[in-house]
Amino acid sequence: MNFIEELKWRGMIHDIMPGTEKQLKKEMTTAYIGFDPSSDSLHIGNLVGIMILQQFQRAGHKPLVLIGGATGMIGDPSGKSQERNLLDEKELRHNQEAIRKQLEKFLDFDREKPNAAEVVNNYDWMKKFGFLEFIREIGKHLTVNYLIAKESVKKRLDPETGTGMSFTEFSYQLVQGYDFLHLYQEKNCKLQMGGSDQWGNIVTGTELIRRKEQGEAFALTSPLITRSDGGKFGKTEAGNVWLDPKKTSPYKFYQFWLNVSDEDAEKYIKIFTFLSKDNINTLIDEHKKAPHQRLLQKTLAREVTAMVHSEKDYETAIEASGILFGKATTEQLQKLDEETFLSVFEGVPTFDVSSKEIISGIGLLELLTEKAQVFQSKGEMKRFMKGGGLSLNKTKIADPEIRISLSNLINNKYLLVQKGKKNYFLLKVIS
Repeated sequence: MNFIEELKWRGMIHDIMPGTEKQLKKEMTTAYIGFDPSSDSLHIGNLVGIMILQQFQRAGHKPLVLIGGATGMIGDPSGKSQERNLLDEKELRHNQEAIRKQLEKFLDFDREKPNAAEVVNNYDWMKKFGFLEFIREIGKHLTVNYLIAKESVKKRLDPETGTGMSFTEFSYQLVQGYDFLHLYQEKNCKLQMGGSDQWGNIVTGTELIRRKEQGEAFALTSPLITRSDGGKFGKTEAGNVWLDPKKTSPYKFYQFWLNVSDEDAEKYIKIFTFLSKDNINTLIDEHKKAPHQRLLQKTLAREVTAMVHSEKDYETAIEASGILFGKATTEQLQKLDEETFLSVFEGVPTFDVSSKEIISGIGLLELLTEKAQVFQSKGEMKRFMKGGGLSLNKTKIADPEIRISLSNLINNKYLLVQKGKKNYFLLKVIS
């Protein structure tokens, strides 16, 4: 597999330094991508970098994952209009360990293999580097003129639109440049990859290697992923779409990919899956014949959900989708774990009901009119029941005298009421 050709047809190359492809054809090459440790989970904005490292390893090369423990303490000004909050070492260490565990799912870390992935942390080599030593050994090799010519710096220093930049952030590209130099010296790393907003920082590293070591190093960046409507990729009303199932449930994760536009699906299926070029082209052609069937979105959602989570999580997400949008049974509801169940019905009006009422065997009429105001009156509720418009846990209810007990509860805690076709209500039993 030719790594560069693979990335090109997938639309994953923005800039590439001359000589990069020649270097990769010459020998097994070590390359790295840096990941920000400001959270204890990666999100789908990081998936591009993960996919590139996976493709790189599949092509027979050696990927390094750099956890930015030191640079995370500074804050990268690239693409940002303000300086971000800095984390302390304890929080960074916690986040780094969590990220390391996530990445083990995507990359092969088997030390027996020559191209085994490795995780490195720039805090480990920066923590003992004194300020005077750093500016003497590293700072002298790059002029201020060179550093302020970078686009990310110029924007912030613009007297009309910029907010200014602290010396801390100004030093960021020097620190990142030293990362590349250090990995070049210690790991024979000759390539750094990242998003297009990192180009300036990456070439600072190649320049530092050239000036200090008279060595040759390379750079490759991928385009920043956008949505066709101009919105930020990976952002929803609830915020980031995380890889950690505790932060974003597999159901919500699946729904994110399922709901992308046709234009975005055609782009994303090349970037975020390992499906072949012929397979993808066939899928695109089939999709265009019947776009309402959303073949691209369904395939994309299946591939990414199974890769990031598991086949089982994908199947659960399918079942959960059917519960909300199609026909389902009480048994299917009972099979859902609480987290998935709550994800499906997030935002549904919820009423708290005392467990004493359920234990005593309260009548459904009283429960849905007096204890939870699903209906304005018993008369209204009876009319709905008569017309077949009331369901409890996806089972139609016609008997106005039915009584509710603990056996009716989902996850020993919930009752799902459906009023008409689209109106759902959740009753949560509390002690």
